Amino acid sequence: MPATSTNERVQKYRDTLRASGLRLVQLWVPDTRKAGFDEECRRQSRRIAQAERKDAKLDTFMDKALSDVDGWTE
Repeated sequence: MPATSTNERVQKYRDTLRASGLRLVQLWVPDTRKAGFDEECRRQSRRIAQAERKDAKLDTFMDKALSDVDGWTE
């Protein structure tokens, strides 16, 4: 019995997943190992915190949005 190549096994696996109703999605995400990544996260977090302090209605909006998720996972 000839051995199957890695590509053939991967293709068979993907075909099985597609047959079960799934589809492949690939995403590019930030590289958390990149120099400066942590500082950029802190910078963005500070900007968000500043914006939240300036927007008195944001907490009310967020609470209302969170109360509207019942049943999403059922």
